[in-house]
Amino acid sequence: MPVTSAGILLFRRSPALQVFVAHMGGPFWAKRHEQAWSIPKGLLEGDESPRVAAMREFAEEIGVPAPSVDYVDLGTVRASSGKVLHVFAGEAPDFEVAELRPGTFEMEWPPRSERTAEFPEVDQARWADVAEARTLLVKGQLAALDRLEAHLAAV
Repeated sequence: MPVTSAGILLFRRSPALQVFVAHMGGPFWAKRHEQAWSIPKGLLEGDESPRVAAMREFAEEIGVPAPSVDYVDLGTVRASSGKVLHVFAGEAPDFEVAELRPGTFEMEWPPRSERTAEFPEVDQARWADVAEARTLLVKGQLAALDRLEAHLAAV
């Protein structure tokens, strides 16, 4: 059974399509820009539904609840590692984050030091035009942008 995460892909049309993305925190991503951003997401816990997990993880990673808007299920995308991400998209033209307050994680740092350090789950979050988001997001999440654009073209 693959590891499954769920995430929220917020979007707005102002006038071009923009999506809300987050730069992954921690030392591995610190000096990377392209392909170092993500849809705010995280692992499902126990028997929780993907939608519930997506909402919980958005709040944990960004520090504020996901906006109360209608969400469409974009289905799942798969990373090269085999990890599955279930994506829900919602139009939130007025969503802004005054202060990023991400959750944290611990890891051994520096490697093989036997010392543990704490890092933010994300260290930046912002709106990006879809073209820019295609260079920022990790490759496995690009299909979510395709699905979002297809959904918007169909409605």
